[in-house]
Amino acid sequence: MEHKEEDVRLGANKFSERQPIGTAAQSQDKDYQEPPPAALIDPEELGSWSFYRAGIAEFMATFLFLYITILTVMGVVKSDTKCSTVGIQGIAWAFGGMIFALVYCTAGISGGHINPAVTFGLFLARKLSLTRALFYMVMQCLGAICGAGVVKAFGKHLYQSKGGGANVVAPGYTKGSGLGAEIVGTFVLVYTVFSATDAKRSARDSHVPILAPLPIGFAVFLVHLATIPVTGTGINPARSLGAAIIYNDKAAWNDHWIFWVGPFVGAALAALYHQEYTYRIDAITLSGNIVD
Repeated sequence: MEHKEEDVRLGANKFSERQPIGTAAQSQDKDYQEPPPAALIDPEELGSWSFYRAGIAEFMATFLFLYITILTVMGVVKSDTKCSTVGIQGIAWAFGGMIFALVYCTAGISGGHINPAVTFGLFLARKLSLTRALFYMVMQCLGAICGAGVVKAFGKHLYQSKGGGANVVAPGYTKGSGLGAEIVGTFVLVYTVFSATDAKRSARDSHVPILAPLPIGFAVFLVHLATIPVTGTGINPARSLGAAIIYNDKAAWNDHWIFWVGPFVGAALAALYHQEYTYRIDAITLSGNIVD
């Protein structure tokens, strides 16, 4: 405990909180000071190049995310035997690994959301403005459509005959089960985002911003392992929309609402839980004496 106060001082982030992932604001003093919430509407952002650069980063990240992950899915489903492919575990690693890599690459530019549900959760927590949130969601969806489109261009017949990586509720499960899986899966992801990028934790542990992409990617991996057999795992409305538009089959559109409602509900619950429970408990701890 003799080095705890020094750790807090050295762990303080010197940059203002404009992006929620890996760049949350910190006071240079040993005690944490919560930055003000983002403005609901921030017209000044529209005149800033960094605003558009962040949107481009979200587009490119989601494009690469869909390209790698849907291509991996196609590689698995085209084979008659999964033993000759990477299997479900490989698909889960592709999704989790790409999130890890892309969050690491884009955290300092856009915050590395790559998911409208993450953006929505952080917006509810007032970590970014409505202007930026809507811009991010549009760019994420466009990137996802383009990423899935490139995969289809590699083999249209294969893509259409093997489901196009689109999310649907698997036979044997009800729509309610699929919705529940999406809500809980997205809760796990968004709560991990909040915890891994918590500014208060950054004040105590200077290594957290560097490690933030790892638990986020690992959460995506674990959720995919659990829910691929149920819904193919959405937990990302842009990912589901991109695959559904390019695949464009009735089966995908019948269940599509689940992959928007579920992730948004899960993200809202994660934001509420973190802000109203975890946040308040940590604030009380930091406002008092430093404890183990």
